[in-house]
Amino acid sequence: MTIRVLLADDQPLVRSGLRVILEAQPDIKVVGEAGDGAEAVAMARRLTPHVVLMDVRMEGMDGIEATRRIDPPTRILILTTFDLDEYAVAALRAGASGFIVKDTERDDIVRAVRTVAAGDTLLSPGVTGRMVRQYVLPAASAPPRPVGGEQLTAREQEVLRLLARGLSNAEIAERLFVAEGTVKAHVSNLLGKLGLRDRVHAVIYAYETGLLRPGAS
Repeated sequence: MTIRVLLADDQPLVRSGLRVILEAQPDIKVVGEAGDGAEAVAMARRLTPHVVLMDVRMEGMDGIEATRRIDPPTRILILTTFDLDEYAVAALRAGASGFIVKDTERDDIVRAVRTVAAGDTLLSPGVTGRMVRQYVLPAASAPPRPVGGEQLTAREQEVLRLLARGLSNAEIAERLFVAEGTVKAHVSNLLGKLGLRDRVHAVIYAYETGLLRPGAS
């Protein structure tokens, strides 16, 4: 399969550099370039790319709002200037599937695009948990969102807690004494029930609902 990529960045030089890197790969095709968020939304609807490589800081509509307006199955990979940039985290909450910093090595950029296009997240659950604790947790005075316990089985809630603590599917399977395939099925089921895109958003959900608290073991 050829991965169709849309580039969204307000710096033409950045877009040109990314195009050169990506189009050197036989399985990746850049189908368009957008200079701001509004253009990215319009082009994503028209071109239906597999992945949008999205800057967050753009004039007019920024990458966060653009991410919110682009519907699945198109997946969003955020470009940010600084590691753990709060803007990138806001974009994750808006529906992005991961982020890379702009000085990432070219091989890692290519790998990131392929990872997101395959339906995976770029961030490990442990990294996501650190980001959530720093940026995403609601204010102490704000009540947590309903946990949706009526939607999830007890085992699915248990899997979600372990996932949010940074455990891989294999580690969760070992902890629960079940097959790894069973864990994968539970993860898929809980994502579907909660309307979440991927593991990144499952981790965020677990913290925002109070299912998991910082420092929990």
